Amino acid sequence: MIGRLNHVAIAVPDLAAAVKTYEAALGARVSAPQVLPEHGVTVVFIDLGNSKVELLEPLGENSTIAAFIERNPTGGMHHICYEVEDIATARERLMAQGARVLGDGNPKIGAHGKPVLFLHPKDFNGTLVELEEV
Repeated sequence: MIGRLNHVAIAVPDLAAAVKTYEAALGARVSAPQVLPEHGVTVVFIDLGNSKVELLEPLGENSTIAAFIERNPTGGMHHICYEVEDIATARERLMAQGARVLGDGNPKIGAHGKPVLFLHPKDFNGTLVELEEV
């Protein structure tokens, strides 16, 4: 069901500082920031050719990642994103197997303009999983 790895997301407390670090230390080329109010984050992507790294910063106090940053003040790996061909079919199959879809269970449009869902980390070995339809 899952396809290729789309990205690994790293939550950061200061996006501008993280971008500088990735550019200076690793020579990364970083995309322009995208503000995603529906997800409560601002993101940038580092294209690695075969996948991406997403740096995400909380957008306001009510951000979905604000609690994560509070627990991890220097940031850390937040989630991993896999591609799926049909997100509705993937959701139904996963829910039938007992996996929990976060939020209201309906896909939202993600940073790449495609439908995404998040799966509860307790159902996937402590890792928050994002599915993105390709």
